[in-house]
This record gives sequence, C-alpha cells and structure tokens, in this order.
Amino acid sequence: MDSPADGNREAATAAARPGSIWAPLGRSATFRRLWLASVVSNVGTWMQNVGAVWLMATLTPDPLMVALVQTATSLPVFFLALPGGALADVVDRRKLLVATQLWMLVAAAALGVLAVARAMTAWRLLALTFAIGVGGAINAPGWQAIMPELVSRADLPAAIALNGVGVNIARAIGPALGGLVIVAAGVGSVFLLNAVSFLAVVAALVAWRRPATVGGPALPAEHVVSAMRTGLRFVRWAPPLRAVLVRTALFVVAAAAPWALVPIVARDRLGLGAGGFGGLLACLGAGAVLGAVALPRLRAAMAVDRLAAWATIAFAVATVGLAWAPHAAVAGGAMVVAGVGWMTIMATFNVGAQVAAPAWVRARALGVYMLVFQGAMAGGSALWGAVAARAGTPAALVASAVVLVAGLGGAGRWGLAEAEAVDVTPSLHWAEPAVAVEPDPDDGPVLVTVEYRIDPRRADDFRRAARGLARVRRRDGALRWRLFRDPADPARYVECFLVRSWAEHLRQHDRVTVGDRPVEDRVRAFQLDGTAVRVDHLVDAGARDRPQ
Repeated sequence: MDSPADGNREAATAAARPGSIWAPLGRSATFRRLWLASVVSNVGTWMQNVGAVWLMATLTPDPLMVALVQTATSLPVFFLALPGGALADVVDRRKLLVATQLWMLVAAAALGVLAVARAMTAWRLLALTFAIGVGGAINAPGWQAIMPELVSRADLPAAIALNGVGVNIARAIGPALGGLVIVAAGVGSVFLLNAVSFLAVVAALVAWRRPATVGGPALPAEHVVSAMRTGLRFVRWAPPLRAVLVRTALFVVAAAAPWALVPIVARDRLGLGAGGFGGLLACLGAGAVLGAVALPRLRAAMAVDRLAAWATIAFAVATVGLAWAPHAAVAGGAMVVAGVGWMTIMATFNVGAQVAAPAWVRARALGVYMLVFQGAMAGGSALWGAVAARAGTPAALVASAVVLVAGLGGAGRWGLAEAEAVDVTPSLHWAEPAVAVEPDPDDGPVLVTVEYRIDPRRADDFRRAARGLARVRRRDGALRWRLFRDPADPARYVECFLVRSWAEHLRQHDRVTVGDRPVEDRVRAFQLDGTAVRVDHLVDAGARDRPQ
C-alpha cells in the first residue's frame, strides 16, 4: 500500500508536470506565495467593491453618485498606468509594490474606521475609493512585469493564466462573501477585511529576495517623465509589441459588447433577476477557468496565431448564442464558451506583451497595454450600447460577432508569433566608449557616428539592411537617425544617431538585445575586408567635460 507521503509526492510531481497550468505553482515557491496572496487580496477587493456601492446607495439616493464609485475605481488607470509603469522600471519593483500595497491598506483602513464610526460621507467615500484606485493603477504594471522574474519563459503562459484563474475565483467568492459580511457585521467590516487582505501580499513581497540585475556601469536613475517618453518611443519602434497592442484593440473593442449588454439580456430577454444575472457571470467565470486549465495544452497543439483565431471565433459564436438564447440554460452555455475564448485570447495577448519587451522597459510596455485594453473596453462598451439603443440588443451582439471575425483579417499584418519569438535578453556586446575625458551623465545631446566602408556595387542592399538599424537605435533611445553617403568617396557611409544625454547613450549599451545582433551582423557583413567599423561619440560643445 502507498503511504500518504508517496501520494503527496505524486501529487506534487503531477502539479509540476509540463503542460499543466499548475506547473508554475509547483516550480516556484515565490510565485506560489504571491499567487495565493493575490487571490486573498482580490477577494478583499471584490468585497470592497460591493461594500462601497452598497454604502453609497445608503448615503445618497442619487444614481450618479452610485455610478461614480466605479468611476473612482477605474479612472486612475487612464492617468497612472503609464507613469506607474515608468516608476516600476526606474525604481526597485519589489519596493514599489510594497509601497502601493501599504498605500491601499491605509486607504481601505480609513474607509473602515470612518464607516464604523458613522462618519462617512459620499465625497469621503469617493475620495478614498479613488485613493485605492490610484494605488491599484500604479501597482498593476509592476505586478505584471515581475512575472518573468518569478517563472521561466516556458511557464509564463501558465502563470498568466493562473493569474486569470485567481481573478475569477475572487470574482466568484468576493461579492457573495462581502454581502454576508455586510449583513452579519456591517459595511465597515468589509473595508477593514480588505485592508487586512493587503497584508498577505505585503508579506509575500517582503519574503521575496529579488536578485540584483546584471548590466553595465551604475547610472543615475531615469526621471519619470523622461522614462515615460522613452517607453512610448520603444512602443512606437517595436513592431512585435505594436502588433500585440493593435490586435488587443481590435479584439477588445468588438468583444466589449457581451460585457456591456449581458445585464440587458438577462433582464429583458430572459426575464432574470439579480440572482440569474449573477449566475450568468458565474458561467463566464467557470468558462475562464476551463480555458486557463486547457491553455497549456492548446498552446502546445497549435501556433499562437491559430490559437488566437480559434479563440476569437469561439467568443464570436458565444456572442451570437447569447443574442438569440431562448432561455437561461442556453445563455449560460454561451457564457461558458465566451469565458473559454476570453481567457485564451487575453492570456495570449498578455504573454505577447510580456515577452516582446525587455526587462528595462517591460512595466512601461505593460502600462501602455493596460491603457489600450481599458480604452478599447470603454470605447467598445459605449459603441455597442449606442448600437443596441438604436437597433436592439440582439442586433448589437450579432454585429459585434461579425466585427470580431472580420478583425481576424489583420492577423496576417499584425501577427503574434513574432512577439513570442523575439529574444529580448540583454546582449551586452557593445564596447565601452573610449574617452579621454568623462562627460557628466546629463551632458548632451550626444551624436554617435558609425563609419562603414562598403562596396559601391552592394550599396542598395546595404541601405536596405541599415533600415533595420534605424528601428533598433530609435527604439532604444535615439531621438534622430540618419544614414549619409560621401559623394567624394562612394565606399564611405556614415550612420548617425542623436541621443538626449551621455547617460542615455550608456543605457543604450545595456538595452541592445540578443535579438538585435543579427540586425547589426547583417549590416556589418557589407564591410569591406580589412577595414574596421569606426565608432565616434560627439558631445554637445556646450556640455562640461570632467577629467577622468
């Protein structure tokens, strides 16, 4: 007979088996602690959402004030997702996450104390809810950006899917638990429990011993505003990441219809009450969990673009089913299918955004991803709400399904496979600049020139290859890039790019990735035999140099 210990070892082995969604939990103790803590915290957040809306409804009969509770929760994302991402890339991410969790803990505790003391007003409730939203908006890009630090690249899709499972578990438990706590102990207890839930995340973050980053010489930290500009420049000049953002926008604008209109379907078409509406949402959550469990095997079975296409079609079919569902059981089945499709494609997009950005800019890239997602969801909800008002809810849902399928036409131009194929590991192969006097980090701008000697007969091919360098230089921080030829010497070409400061150019040395080396190698392959590529650095003549 097998002992209990043998059974436990077998269970642990099965949990960590490749192809299982549970693999990250078995392979990374830090990820396991943070995932469990995030589930606890998300349950507290959903309890808080229920309590805030309920309390506002008791403080004022104005529907606008009740609606503003959700606005106060989500509005900070539009203003702070990118600054939050810049902060997470500039400072220590672990410390930033601890600070934001403590900020939200204090705001939630203040809500609880005021509610228990019966000193709450509508505007105080909105202000403190907004404060919690600020913490969440700054926290989110950094939280997503640490995932590649916690698990291997092979386990990243499963880890992201597990995060979705955790959100859906919290969505299923939190509102119901919040209602029970309000009935048993009052709304203030919900806020206080939410405050306590942040301690679980803080404890897991404090226990995480984040390894030191490896790079070039120590440089002054980027300023947040400059870091935001650099992040936006990276997104502009990184085609794999841009493809993920475009595909996300195309999908979410169309897919917003079921999210916006399912309450109307439940009430007007199916005649369901609040309980029935909650049941439909539970079906969606159950489908999301099923999709997360199946995701590793689906990714192993088919290419990423094909998987995204099938997930989109599944969501479109479910949307049509919801539009014409004759009774609640059919609508529930459609919501399960919608949940599977939603989880599959959103996890795919999230993985693409994660792996297409190197560590130095990952949080900023994810901040832009969040902005695109939230903006597309808000705009899509308004669009399909307007269509439903004019043509009816079924027509709006069917139209959104048609747009979903039509959006697959962009799969060829904005493919997802390149995002997951690019290697963003730092290459660190650039030689340190040779200088007689060391410029200050803030001195600049800096003009970098790279001189090539090219066989004039191959000039057209060389110029085409050099276009790839333009994208890499500008993506990594160059403000301007040009390639010049010398009319007096047909073999001489000079590449020039302008960087804001000496420190920013030194950062470029750390930003070049393994995936960039083939681009440089293709250009340097045109160099005439026996000649060396010459690199010069020119600092603005007004800058002050200091002796070494």
